[in-house]
Amino acid sequence: MTVDDTTSGDGSEPSSDQSVHATPHHEVDHTAEPTDDPLAIRLEALILGADRRYTPFQAARTAGVSMDLASRFWRAMGFADIGQAKALTEADVLALRRLSGLVEAGLLSEPMAIQVARSTGQTTARLAEWQIDSFLEGLTEPPEPGMTRTEVTYPLVELLLPELEEFLVYVWRRQLAAATGRVVQAADDDEMVDRRLAVGFADLVGFTRLTRRLEEEELGELVEAFETTCADLVAAHGGRLIKTLGDEVLFAADDAGTAAEIALRLIEAMTLDEQMPALRVGIAFGTVTTRMGDVFGTTVNLASRLTSIAPKDAVLVDGAFAEELTRTGDAPASEARAAEEASAAAERADGEEPRPVPKYRYGLQPMWQRPVRGLGVVEPWLLARRGGS
Repeated sequence: MTVDDTTSGDGSEPSSDQSVHATPHHEVDHTAEPTDDPLAIRLEALILGADRRYTPFQAARTAGVSMDLASRFWRAMGFADIGQAKALTEADVLALRRLSGLVEAGLLSEPMAIQVARSTGQTTARLAEWQIDSFLEGLTEPPEPGMTRTEVTYPLVELLLPELEEFLVYVWRRQLAAATGRVVQAADDDEMVDRRLAVGFADLVGFTRLTRRLEEEELGELVEAFETTCADLVAAHGGRLIKTLGDEVLFAADDAGTAAEIALRLIEAMTLDEQMPALRVGIAFGTVTTRMGDVFGTTVNLASRLTSIAPKDAVLVDGAFAEELTRTGDAPASEARAAEEASAAAERADGEEPRPVPKYRYGLQPMWQRPVRGLGVVEPWLLARRGGS
């Protein structure tokens, strides 16, 4: 894919010596000429559904888009600069028309259209890399002696492409429906952007030491098992996995009870796996800014700090999270209060029905107040399951 901002003064396509190659400002930082490898070209045509036909200037002109805007769209999508080679297809023209059409119709502002291109490009780039590295690499091993991987790749991609495409669209629609549902249920417009969420980090203890002790393959398997377990548990119990960072995951939930259950389940699952190092979790509750699928703000920073000071195989939460658990009846205000309630429920006059005993799912133990860098003094609480829950 090309990024080239320069046109001739009369609006004609620039010659090769006039072309100015602009470097994308994220991720892609190299200039790549389109390959001439016959198989690569055949695979590209198969996957894109069209042959190379346009230079970047021709594609922008055919789409009715300025070269400047086309360049910004392509950079946002993460495509490398390939000069003025004829490497673009009808699909590239259609994509430009769609994005610019949304802007012209007033459905998206130009900056928002750029964000759509960037978020889509970054997400799908990671997905494509994973599928090639972890999926197709294994499947394209020659099934019979004498066959090359090259001979296997084309028919395999031809079979997989429509199935993977349908599955990708299905998952995207499901995720879009869930995200839209959360937004429309927000209490007001401000809450759609700045929302009150429970945010948690789960971090493997001593991971740096492990990287020096384990072989690369073993380390990769451990990280994959950790990320898979976290992703499954977070999703199963109603949370959202925001991102994974190798030895750490960031998750969020709409309420404190859901986040508490996820955190304790993570600790329990890792404790049962003898191959896994200890885990520590920190959670904070409060206003969070969401942007491009990520979360930002003081609440997120506090959750990260709590994780760094949490004991092994334990969950630390902030005061706001503890208050929220108490407010919703998921935890008692104090263990002394819980004992009093149980004692009062046990006392009854002759013939009187026993009072129901409050059932709390979690217990909270206050820890020593301590200064946290950049956030002042905080009073963390140790979260645990209550007996019988």
